[in-house]
Amino acid sequence: MIMDLILWRHAEAEDWVEGCNDLERSLTSRGEKQAARMAQWLDRQLPEGTRILCSPARRCEQTALALGRKYKIRPELAPEGSAAQLLDAAQWPNSRVPVLVVGHQPTLGEAVAQLLAMKHGTCPVRKGAAWWIRNRERDGHAQTMVVAVQSPDAL
Repeated sequence: MIMDLILWRHAEAEDWVEGCNDLERSLTSRGEKQAARMAQWLDRQLPEGTRILCSPARRCEQTALALGRKYKIRPELAPEGSAAQLLDAAQWPNSRVPVLVVGHQPTLGEAVAQLLAMKHGTCPVRKGAAWWIRNRERDGHAQTMVVAVQSPDAL
């Protein structure tokens, strides 16, 4: 069985201002362009039927909307969520369909580090970037591998 998990960090957003609700921050105009570029690339790569899960933060929803596919808001993907909650929501490694998660640092980086057995607890994931990770069985053993890492600035 193969499972693909795509972790997409929201694009560049407005700076947080004290007293403002972090969940209401919007993408900047640069962030909107980043989201559009990455969405075009993802749309060409993602199979039909990919399940898309999104943080309830406005900047994540705006990033997901650029893809033009249906998505589901999951509260456990909010900024204070954990890598374990993200992996549970994605049903890693047992989902029968690819799963795209639109979320935040450091949670995405913690999930990458955990899946790839990195010594440090987190891996930097740039704004607007996507990490495509696959779990497969080979010779009776589970393998986790990186399929692609793409940045909107490289597109």
